[in-house]
Amino acid sequence: MGQEGPASPVRPAASVDAAGRRTVVALHAHPDDEAILTGGTLAGLARAGHRVVLVTATDGGAGVASRRYAQAPGGLAARRREELAASARALGIARTVRLGHADSGLAKGPGDRPPPPGDVGRVATAALPFAALDPAAVAAEVAEVVAQESADLLLGYDAAGGYGHPDHLQVHRVARLVAAAAGVRLLEATAPREPLALLARAAGVLRPRQDLTGWREGFTPRGAIGYRVDVGPELVAKRAALLAHASQATSGAGGSGPRTLALVRAVPTAVLRAALGTEYFVDPAARGQASADRRVAATALLAGVGR
Repeated sequence: MGQEGPASPVRPAASVDAAGRRTVVALHAHPDDEAILTGGTLAGLARAGHRVVLVTATDGGAGVASRRYAQAPGGLAARRREELAASARALGIARTVRLGHADSGLAKGPGDRPPPPGDVGRVATAALPFAALDPAAVAAEVAEVVAQESADLLLGYDAAGGYGHPDHLQVHRVARLVAAAAGVRLLEATAPREPLALLARAAGVLRPRQDLTGWREGFTPRGAIGYRVDVGPELVAKRAALLAHASQATSGAGGSGPRTLALVRAVPTAVLRAALGTEYFVDPAARGQASADRRVAATALLAGVGR
C-alpha cells in the first residue's frame, strides 16, 4: 500500500443523503493529471456529497520543471507531493493514496523507452519505472483501496493512454485489471481526438521537428465517447487545483518556456470554460455505443451504480 496524503475537508452534501452516497476511486498517473483530466468531475461529485478517493501512481519526479524545483530539498517529487495535497483540497478529495512508484518520464528517443511491463531484466540497482512494473502487481495495490472503500465507480484512462505517455498506458492496463477482478464499474478519462489532432497538425507546421504523433492519434474518436461532463459549475475548483501544480507551469530550461498550465493563470474565465469546461469519459462496457452528443452533470456517471 502506498502513502496516505492528508485528508481534505469534504464539502457538505448538496443533494445526496447517506443512503444515496457513493464512493468513487480515481486512479491517476502523476500529480496534476487529476486536475487536468477529471478535476471538474471529481469536484462536482464531492460537492454533491459523494466520497471521492484519489490514487496517484507515481511521484512525478521525472516531470518537466524549472531547476529551482528540481534542486530543492527532496527534489521535484517532494514538491509535487505538496502540490498534489493542495490540489486535492481544492477538489474536495476525501482521501489521497500515493503509490509512490517512479515516474517513467517521456521518451527522448527510440532508445529511451521503459522496458515492457513486467520485464524485470532492467538494472537491479534502481527502482523500475512505473510503466515497466507488472500491471497485476500494481492492480493488487489499487484493488486493496477499492475494497477498503467499497467503491462504486473506478476512473482510469482510455486505451490510447491519452497522448500515449507510458505511465498513462499503464494506468489503463491496471484499471482494466482492477475492474475485472473487483467487479467495480469502470469509466476511462479521455478527450475527443479530432480537435486535438487538428491542433497537432497546426503545431507541426510551426515545430516540424517535434513528435506530435500522440496528439494526432491519441485519445478517443468523438463518436466513441460515452460521457461529456459539464464541469462549468466547478471551474473555480478546477482552476484552483490546476494552479496548485505550480512546478508544472514552468519549463526545464530555466523556467522561461511556456507551459499549458501556465496559460491557466492568464486566460479569462470565458476562455477557460471553452477549453476546460467539459470532461470526457469512455464506458468500456458500452461496446462502442456512445451517448448522444450532450453534456451531463458529474453525478450522471453514477447512474445505475449502487450497493
